[in-house]
Amino acid sequence: MRILLTNDDGVGAPGIAALARALSEEHEVVVAAPAVEQSGMAHAMTVHRDIEVRAVQDFGVEGVEAWGIDGTPTDCVKVYLEAMAAREQWPELLISGVNKGANLGTDVLYSGTVGGALEGYMHGIPAVALSLDLHSSLAFDEAAAMFAEKLTWLCEQGGDYFLFNVNFPKRLRQNPPEFVWASLGHRDYKNAFERIERDGNLYYHIGGEPYDWDCDEHSDIRLAGEGFVTLTPLTADMTDIPALRARGVSSRFSGRLAE
Repeated sequence: MRILLTNDDGVGAPGIAALARALSEEHEVVVAAPAVEQSGMAHAMTVHRDIEVRAVQDFGVEGVEAWGIDGTPTDCVKVYLEAMAAREQWPELLISGVNKGANLGTDVLYSGTVGGALEGYMHGIPAVALSLDLHSSLAFDEAAAMFAEKLTWLCEQGGDYFLFNVNFPKRLRQNPPEFVWASLGHRDYKNAFERIERDGNLYYHIGGEPYDWDCDEHSDIRLAGEGFVTLTPLTADMTDIPALRARGVSSRFSGRLAE
């Protein structure tokens, strides 16, 4: 299978290298990832400057072609698919990750990891956003190997077209890991901004501790906390379907770009 890898941690990040190593044993893998870290960029796209593309000569995984792209995860996927690869060379699957840090609950709205996967999905390509808890007892190589072993099953679950958000927890409930279906929980952050006064200027630095609420037993936050690998189906359609149906209208948007 042809697989395109991207991320938001940057082309030199250990998570994407671990994933390339695990997948290239059985699949044709290409990397198109940001030249520098782009965390928190969600589905942002560069529109007011040129985007530099460079071949990465020292990516470090034999047989894997890697490109460092000076843009967001969305830029990386769009540039590779729409400008660099012939249509017949498009990947059969896009994977974004392995991200350094979980992307649980409403974090998916801000995540560059999810944004990169979403762009593949918008092009009609099955896609996975893959993340590892920042304090996990698992190394990137371990999580990537476990994911690679589950990849065939995952694709069978999704069929021809899907967007999955997958999170490895701090500690596995059991080994081999249990992959479970989960809904998105609700996550906010306490004391998210630090006030800084420097050289007569005022700054704020974003940070803080996660604050989770309304997370039932089916939520990804609760299940990841219990040691499961969570698997959440996502969609690009932000339509409020019940509101439309209440007005006698249906939505047929699939998330694909027009061909």
